Amino acid sequence: MPTYAYACKDCDHAFETVQSFSDASLTVCPECGGTLRKKFNTVGVVFKGSGFYRTDSRGGSSSSAPAASPAKESAPKDTKPAPAAAAN
Repeated sequence: MPTYAYACKDCDHAFETVQSFSDASLTVCPECGGTLRKKFNTVGVVFKGSGFYRTDSRGGSSSSAPAASPAKESAPKDTKPAPAAAAN
């Protein structure tokens, strides 16, 4: 659940509270009963570095074509020469 920061417009009392996304925003200051405003903070996630690229996890070439599959081995061929025809 996220933490929200509030500040009172009347007495400048500032505090944080944990609320669900579906909870309504607070409107009344617990100190003086004045009007609250929600403070917006910077994002809690910071990405540092050169970034992530499509080729970071790939090895070898960077082409998008699939790697060639190895050729299927066929049955061994008869390597004996055909008998020569008798010349008469």
